[in-house]
Formats: sequence, structure tokens, C-alpha cells
Amino acid sequence: MSHGPPASRVVGEPRWRSPDPDMTLTASNPQQASRSMASAAATPEAAQLPSPAEWRAMIAPYQQADHGKALWQVINSHGSYVLVWLAMIALWQVAWWLALPLAFVAAGLLVRIFIVSHDCGHGSFSRSRTVNSVLGFVSGVLTFVPFRHWTSEHAEHHRTSGDLDRRGVGDIWTMTLDEYVHASRTRRVLYRLSRNPFVLFVLAPLPIFLVYQRFATKGVPWRDRVSVWATNVAIVAMIAGMIWAVGLVPYLVLQGTATLVSCAAGMWLFYVQHQHEDAYWRRTGEWNYTAAALVGSSFYRLPRLLQWFTGNIGFHHIHHLDSRIPNYHLEECHRSQPLFQRVKSMGLRQSWRAASLVLWDEARGKLVDFREARRIRLQRAAAA
Repeated sequence: MSHGPPASRVVGEPRWRSPDPDMTLTASNPQQASRSMASAAATPEAAQLPSPAEWRAMIAPYQQADHGKALWQVINSHGSYVLVWLAMIALWQVAWWLALPLAFVAAGLLVRIFIVSHDCGHGSFSRSRTVNSVLGFVSGVLTFVPFRHWTSEHAEHHRTSGDLDRRGVGDIWTMTLDEYVHASRTRRVLYRLSRNPFVLFVLAPLPIFLVYQRFATKGVPWRDRVSVWATNVAIVAMIAGMIWAVGLVPYLVLQGTATLVSCAAGMWLFYVQHQHEDAYWRRTGEWNYTAAALVGSSFYRLPRLLQWFTGNIGFHHIHHLDSRIPNYHLEECHRSQPLFQRVKSMGLRQSWRAASLVLWDEARGKLVDFREARRIRLQRAAAA
């Protein structure tokens, strides 16, 4: 198990980055942490997984940022995005339908740029805090995400992923089977709507990234608020400049297509990497960091091209084990240990089923669909 006091912040690390992989209960509530550690140690997952000392030794060689790899990734991500835009502008002058297919390439590059921003937020992309801050902000503007504010919420996701008692920040709304069965009809309808694939991956992404991300969450530090305001100003300037340079219609069509596709892809990636059948959800007293990473985070096997566009984020079990590993070292780290390769994986075909898995069955320890919830409700109604 992985409970214990967080390690001190490394030199040059942003203060808002994700915490050390240790659970942070110890510092905030020693008695609760002691009970949690004893309970988690008794769980089957903890008994079969390596200790923190063991897996830290395994991943240590891959935590160090590499300036050369980081620079090359910026060139082939941000640089390629600029080149694709130049190509789209040129092709639009000939015919719009020649330019439109490249918007899908731009979408893939936006996903890759977002992963760069994501790594900058974890302080893993570069050894330089300044580089992480500046590059993270610029990448956030391109992807319509306020870098610092989003990073703070994402850090909470890493601290609480798989913890049923700490749901609600940086994750997708997930109800347990029992909660759904006992919920009011209105709440069940709202939940079904929120988990409908068309709503979740087609209708919701643009409002989330273009509207919701324009506002700071209530109660966040003032620096996070400034991050949102600064990002909004930069986005307005970017849009105005692009419309002036290429025209309103070309920009709306090309940027709109690229943003819609990239946001939908991002939502799917975030969803499928924690919402698979044998995912990991436990109450706080039983929650275990190592199990949440290696059992609860999927290893998403993607074709090489998609793996490149998604910045190796399919190796999500490695990323959640320690967010200090930059994306360009994730695959190498995964291949370095048989333990990491034995985690349950899924390919594109298997992943489609995840869209129907919407409720956590605490009794069986697995995600189930709405048909299962209906069956149980009918059983209980007949027994009443």
C-alpha cells in the first residue's frame, strides 16, 4: 500500500503540481490514516501489489525530464500544428473541402499539445519550472484550457481517483448501483442523460471546454482565478488575430472542427481510462493508492499513430503510479517491468463496451450497465 507523508517538493517543481504518489491522509488526519492503512493492507489488491519502496525503485530511472526529447516534442507537436494551419489556409483558397480533412489532423495535434500542457502541470515535461509554466500556459490557450486552474483540479483527481467517498472533483460523475436504485426519478433521469454517449462525447465537450473552462471554480486561490482571466484574454486575442488573418468563415469551420474532434477525443480518453469493467472504486478506509493506479487506471493499447497523437497517455497506469514520469518515458517505463505489463489492457474494440458501463456495483466490485440496475430495482419491488 502507499499511504504515508508526502515527499518534499523537488527543486524547480511548480507548487500547484500533483502530489507525491503517497496518500495525503497522514498529514491531515493521522488517526484516520492509520485506520486506512490497516484496512487497505488487508485488501486483495494490496496483498498482490508491490510496496511503495519497490515500485519507486522500478520507476526512478524514468522520472527525470529530458531536454532533448521535450524540445523535439514541442517541435513535432506545436510546430506541426502551425504547419497544418498554414496548409489549411492555402488549401481553403482552392476549395474548402480540400482544407477540411486537415482539420482532423489539427485535432489530433491539439490532443498531443494538451498532453504537453498536462505534463507541464505535473512539473514533469521539463526540468525548468519556467518552461513548464510558459509552455503550459501557451498550450492551454491553444486548447482553450486555463493551465493553472485546470492543473489544480487535475491534481485533486490524482489524489482521489478510485475513492468513492471523495468523488466530484476532476472526474466524471459516477454513481454506485445502490445509489442509483435508491435515487429519485429526476436524479436517475439526469444521470442517464449525463452518461449517454451522445451527450457525453458529442454534445458536452464543446460547452465544457469553450464555456465552462472560462470561469474559475468557487473558492479557488486567486492565482488560479488570474490563470482563467489571463487565458481568456489570450484566447480572445488569438481568435481575433486568426479571424483577421484567415477570415471568419474559414476560421470557424476549421477551428470548430478541430476543437470539436479534439475535445470529444479528450473526453473519451479521460472516460475510458477509469471507466472500464474491472475498474477500481473503494471507500476511503479501503482505498489504496497503488491499486488505484495499477488496477483502476487502464492500459489502453492504441495503434502507433493514435498513440503518438495522444502522447502515450494510454499508459495511464504508469502515469497514475507517478505523475513525475514525462509522457515520452511512459512506454519505456511500462516495458521495463513484467509487473507493469501484466496489468489488464484493452484495445480499441474492447474499449467501446466501456461506454455502457455506468454504475459501480460495490458488492461485486465492477462497473455494470443500466439494465443491471433495472433488474435489481424490479427484484426489490417484487420482494417488497
